[in-house]
This record gives sequence, C-alpha cells and structure tokens, in this order.
Amino acid sequence: MPNFAPAVMPILMLVASNVFMTFAWYGHLKYKSSPLLIAIVASWAIAFFEYCLAVPANRIGSEVYSTAQLKTIQEVITLVVFAAFSVLYLKEPLGWNHAVGFALIVGGAFFIFHKF
Repeated sequence: MPNFAPAVMPILMLVASNVFMTFAWYGHLKYKSSPLLIAIVASWAIAFFEYCLAVPANRIGSEVYSTAQLKTIQEVITLVVFAAFSVLYLKEPLGWNHAVGFALIVGGAFFIFHKF
C-alpha cells in the first residue's frame, strides 16, 4: 500500500461504506409498497458490504486516528452522503436549517481534531 494509506484509505473506505449504509437504511423508502420483510432482508444484504468496508477502515484508521476522530470522520461523511442521497435519490430538498445543523456538526468536528 502507498504511504498515505493509513490516513487516506480509511476515509475512502468509510465513504464507500456510507453509500452502502445509506442505501440499506433509507433506499427502501422509495419503494414503500413492497413488503417490509423484503425491505429488511434487502437492507441486511446491502449492509453486509457496508460492514466489509467499515470494519477494516476503522482497523486501518486506528493507526493514525483516535477512536473519537474515527467516529467524527464517520459522522461527517454520513451527513455528506445522506444529504446527497436525500436530494439526488429521494428527491427531498434540504433547507437552510439543515445547512445550519450540518455546519454545527462540522464545527464540533473541528474541536475533536484540535487540541487547545
């Protein structure tokens, strides 16, 4: 692996993991007429791939980041992926209040990564 792998690979893997996770958790909302059991089984199947990326991402990332930093990276990525998913896939608009809320979370992430 390249030298940047411990710092960058976990982030790339968490982005991919979050795409799977978001589809597993929210993708079925576009198909509300399908039986709930099918939605659950399909979500589990999709979530398997999420775990196959998230677990090694955290293992690799722990070489460079603290657990709190890894969790913060995960949450910021989750918000970005979810916002794109919500607008592009579910066709739900995001308003100014969402932007303010997300900005506050990003502000919290700033403090996780900086020691004062």
